[in-house]
Amino acid sequence: MKRKSESALAEYEKRPWLKWYAKGVPADVEIPEKSIPEMIDEAVEKWGNKPAIVFYGNKMKHKELHELSLKFATALHELGVRKGDKVAILLPNCPQFIITYFGILRLGAVASPMSPLYSPREIKYQLNDSGSKIIVCLDLLYENVDRIWSETGLKHAIITSVAEYLPTTRRFFSKALGKAPSLELPEREGILSFQELLKKSQPNPPNVKINPKEDLAALPYTGGTTGVPKGAMLTHYNVAAIQEEMYCFFPDMYRGYEECTVALLPFYHIYGQSVIMMTGVMRGGLGILFAKPDLEQIITAMEKYNVTLFYGVPTLYKYFLDVKRARRFNWKKLKYIFCGADTLHKEVREDWMRFMNKEIREGYGLTETTAVTHTNPPSRNKPGSFGVPLPNTHVAILDSETLEFVPPGQEGELVTSAPQIMKGYWNKPEANKESFFEAGGRKWFRTGDIARMDEEGYFYFVERTKDMIKYKGYSVFAHEIEEVLYNHQKIKEAAVIGVPDPDVGERVKAIVVPETDYRGKLTEEEVREWCEKNLAHYKVPKIVEFRGEIPKTDAFKIDHKKLRQELFLVKE
Repeated sequence: MKRKSESALAEYEKRPWLKWYAKGVPADVEIPEKSIPEMIDEAVEKWGNKPAIVFYGNKMKHKELHELSLKFATALHELGVRKGDKVAILLPNCPQFIITYFGILRLGAVASPMSPLYSPREIKYQLNDSGSKIIVCLDLLYENVDRIWSETGLKHAIITSVAEYLPTTRRFFSKALGKAPSLELPEREGILSFQELLKKSQPNPPNVKINPKEDLAALPYTGGTTGVPKGAMLTHYNVAAIQEEMYCFFPDMYRGYEECTVALLPFYHIYGQSVIMMTGVMRGGLGILFAKPDLEQIITAMEKYNVTLFYGVPTLYKYFLDVKRARRFNWKKLKYIFCGADTLHKEVREDWMRFMNKEIREGYGLTETTAVTHTNPPSRNKPGSFGVPLPNTHVAILDSETLEFVPPGQEGELVTSAPQIMKGYWNKPEANKESFFEAGGRKWFRTGDIARMDEEGYFYFVERTKDMIKYKGYSVFAHEIEEVLYNHQKIKEAAVIGVPDPDVGERVKAIVVPETDYRGKLTEEEVREWCEKNLAHYKVPKIVEFRGEIPKTDAFKIDHKKLRQELFLVKE
């Protein structure tokens, strides 16, 4: 068995996907051993006078953002922040997020972003687990921090408002945000004003020596494959690696630094943080920031600023299909439209091509891999596949039970070895033992996702291990059932989970959102009959629930975990 495993690994090590790389793209690129602040300094030297962001009409240049981040670094240092300290960020997409993030990294400290949708319990967990003593927080979100302050080690909360970088007319507030946010600071010791700190600080923080391969830049949290959220330790080298790999992989992107993108995906999430925010700052691009999703405003901005790149997730593209103005927009003028974070269902992909006439390029990655390991290359976009590995990225398929490599074409757990893979999970030695292993002279990371590679070196998503349903000994993939449901003309959205049952293990349950015209008309029997025509009997949902909507994460992904928790089925 060991010999077969070694033979299978050897097939992947040939990297059959390299033939699809664009002309001149190498199998491996040199990753600069520089800290992120060093790379930002170089970028500002080149493109400091170019616009960096537009926030609801307010423009800021790269050098302006840079100077503000230097001032913020000085302020943090005066508050006692030193190399290795963790600083939490609880902000939506706004200039303050970028200023804060790079100010933290300037000191050799570690940025630990969290979702603006977090409950007090979730905020408390991340603060305590990371050891953060300072949090930079939106005023409208502070109440959740205040509720758990005494249960954490917090010393300071630095409060800011979206109003601080917005046009100041009441008309704007009423139209864009509903009301003007309050600028009053809460009455508690340790509360500080973001703007007051900037006003009092000079842009001359101390020069901190950073070891790119060892020192952490960010500590984003992820649910991983099991258990409580875990902090992914991302080094400066990890961040630099993904920038260089993507930069070389797409030779026609960021050449001339004319790129403009919509920064809608949340910066706290690794996709928005690494692929949109970080790339824009380091490559001199322009980002149109949105603190909250508004599809009409997004289209307006895309028309006004001649957006060239668009990054989204499947549900976002599904929403766009329902907006008439989005269908009239000329998507063909964009260089690329990317999709990640979840699987793009065939029905959405085909409708997009029918109405928008511009292909969506899928990719794959995790928080633990600094956002990306795979994407479809410029030379060939293969529908249904999340593409091929980036330069420097080795990938193989593993039998997750025997821990033996399986030959190309077979399904198994996706494992990868690459410079963008995290240092490990923060304070989780057991999780690190389970997630990393040595083979063939490499250190491999287990993604927990089931995938396969075809004969041409393209990879396909099958299922997340945690979403696999066990029914009478059969392995049932929720994704496969969802794909069938999405192909029903009367179904708008669907999610599939397993319901624990002592007699059979788990029963398959489908949560279905009918198309508007069929709400109240689509029946459980009709759904089951459709599934019986397209699936083996053991995959057919035994339970069907109709809803008006399915819960999403703030990265617009269907929240399977929440569906399980809502029903009190599984403790995670």
